[in-house]
Amino acid sequence: MYQVRVEAEFAAAHFLSHYHGKCERLHGHNYRVRLWAQGEKLDAGGMLIDFSLLKGVLREICGTLDHQNLNEFTVFSGDPSAERIAKYIFDETASLLAARGGRAELLWAVEVYETPTSMARYERD
Repeated sequence: MYQVRVEAEFAAAHFLSHYHGKCERLHGHNYRVRLWAQGEKLDAGGMLIDFSLLKGVLREICGTLDHQNLNEFTVFSGDPSAERIAKYIFDETASLLAARGGRAELLWAVEVYETPTSMARYERD
Protein backbone atom coordinates (compact mmCIF):
# COMPACT_ATOMS: atom_id res chain seq x y z
CA MET A 1 0.00 0.00 0.00
CA TYR A 2 1.32 3.43 -0.97
CA GLN A 3 0.65 6.54 1.09
CA VAL A 4 1.38 10.19 0.44
CA ARG A 5 0.87 13.21 2.69
CA VAL A 6 0.72 16.95 2.18
CA GLU A 7 0.38 19.70 4.76
CA ALA A 8 -1.03 23.19 5.06
CA GLU A 9 -1.73 25.67 7.84
CA PHE A 10 -4.30 28.27 8.75
CA ALA A 11 -5.03 30.51 11.72
CA ALA A 12 -8.57 30.86 13.00
CA ALA A 13 -10.67 31.69 16.04
CA HIS A 14 -13.42 29.61 17.60
CA PHE A 15 -15.22 28.71 20.79
CA LEU A 16 -17.00 25.55 21.83
CA SER A 17 -20.63 26.16 22.83
CA HIS A 18 -21.11 22.81 24.55
CA TYR A 19 -17.82 22.77 26.44
CA HIS A 20 -17.46 23.92 30.03
CA GLY A 21 -14.02 25.38 30.61
CA LYS A 22 -11.65 27.82 28.99
CA CYS A 23 -12.44 26.63 25.44
CA GLU A 24 -15.98 27.98 25.73
CA ARG A 25 -14.45 31.46 25.40
CA LEU A 26 -13.35 32.85 22.05
CA HIS A 27 -9.73 31.88 21.35
CA GLY A 28 -7.53 31.04 18.38
CA HIS A 29 -5.22 28.39 17.03
CA ASN A 30 -2.57 28.10 14.37
CA TYR A 31 -3.89 24.90 12.83
CA ARG A 32 -1.72 22.42 10.96
CA VAL A 33 -3.55 20.11 8.57
CA ARG A 34 -2.18 16.87 7.17
CA LEU A 35 -3.95 15.27 4.23
CA TRP A 36 -3.27 11.60 3.44
CA ALA A 37 -3.95 9.65 0.25
CA GLN A 38 -3.55 5.89 0.00
CA GLY A 39 -3.74 3.31 -2.76
CA GLU A 40 -2.29 0.11 -4.14
CA LYS A 41 -1.56 1.16 -7.73
CA LEU A 42 0.73 3.80 -9.14
CA ASP A 43 0.05 5.63 -12.38
CA ALA A 44 2.20 5.26 -15.50
CA GLY A 45 4.60 7.89 -14.13
CA GLY A 46 5.13 5.98 -10.90
CA MET A 47 3.00 8.27 -8.71
CA LEU A 48 -0.01 7.54 -6.56
CA ILE A 49 -1.40 11.07 -6.96
CA ASP A 50 0.11 14.40 -7.92
CA PHE A 51 1.44 16.27 -4.87
CA SER A 52 0.71 19.59 -6.61
CA LEU A 53 -2.96 18.74 -7.02
CA LEU A 54 -3.30 17.66 -3.39
CA LYS A 55 -1.44 20.69 -2.06
CA GLY A 56 -3.43 23.07 -4.22
CA VAL A 57 -6.78 21.70 -3.09
CA LEU A 58 -5.77 21.62 0.56
CA ARG A 59 -4.38 25.16 0.48
CA GLU A 60 -7.56 26.40 -1.19
CA ILE A 61 -9.75 24.89 1.53
CA CYS A 62 -7.49 26.12 4.32
CA GLY A 63 -7.57 29.55 2.69
CA THR A 64 -11.35 29.72 3.17
CA LEU A 65 -10.86 29.02 6.91
CA ASP A 66 -7.85 31.28 7.44
CA HIS A 67 -8.39 34.26 9.77
CA GLN A 68 -12.06 33.41 10.24
CA ASN A 69 -14.27 32.85 13.26
CA LEU A 70 -15.12 29.19 12.64
CA ASN A 71 -18.33 29.51 14.65
CA GLU A 72 -19.73 31.50 11.75
CA PHE A 73 -19.62 28.40 9.51
CA THR A 74 -23.00 26.63 9.78
CA VAL A 75 -21.38 23.28 8.97
CA PHE A 76 -19.79 23.25 12.44
CA SER A 77 -23.13 23.67 14.27
CA GLY A 78 -21.71 26.18 16.74
CA ASP A 79 -19.00 23.79 17.92
CA PRO A 80 -16.05 23.85 15.50
CA SER A 81 -14.09 21.08 17.18
CA ALA A 82 -10.94 19.72 15.60
CA GLU A 83 -12.94 16.57 14.79
CA ARG A 84 -15.57 18.52 12.84
CA ILE A 85 -12.90 20.57 11.09
CA ALA A 86 -11.14 17.38 9.98
CA LYS A 87 -14.38 15.93 8.56
CA TYR A 88 -15.16 19.21 6.79
CA ILE A 89 -11.72 19.34 5.18
CA PHE A 90 -11.98 15.68 4.16
CA ASP A 91 -15.38 16.21 2.49
CA GLU A 92 -14.35 19.44 0.77
CA THR A 93 -11.13 17.85 -0.48
CA ALA A 94 -12.99 14.85 -1.89
CA SER A 95 -15.44 17.14 -3.65
CA LEU A 96 -12.75 19.37 -5.18
CA LEU A 97 -10.62 16.42 -6.25
CA ALA A 98 -13.57 14.82 -8.00
CA ALA A 99 -14.48 18.09 -9.71
CA ARG A 100 -10.91 18.52 -10.98
CA GLY A 101 -10.49 15.01 -12.32
CA GLY A 102 -8.41 13.83 -9.38
CA ARG A 103 -8.82 10.41 -7.85
CA ALA A 104 -10.95 11.32 -4.82
CA GLU A 105 -11.18 7.64 -3.87
CA LEU A 106 -7.50 7.81 -2.86
CA LEU A 107 -8.22 10.33 -0.13
CA TRP A 108 -7.62 8.44 3.10
CA ALA A 109 -7.42 10.74 6.12
CA VAL A 110 -7.21 14.30 7.40
CA GLU A 111 -5.44 15.26 10.60
CA VAL A 112 -6.05 18.63 12.22
CA TYR A 113 -3.58 19.81 14.85
CA GLU A 114 -4.77 22.56 17.18
CA THR A 115 -1.40 22.45 18.90
CA PRO A 116 1.74 20.39 18.27
CA THR A 117 0.47 17.85 20.83
CA SER A 118 -3.32 17.85 20.20
CA MET A 119 -4.72 16.37 16.99
CA ALA A 120 -8.00 14.99 15.65
CA ARG A 121 -8.13 12.62 12.68
CA TYR A 122 -10.95 11.74 10.28
CA GLU A 123 -10.40 8.81 7.94
CA ARG A 124 -12.39 7.01 5.28
CA ASP A 125 -14.26 3.93 6.48
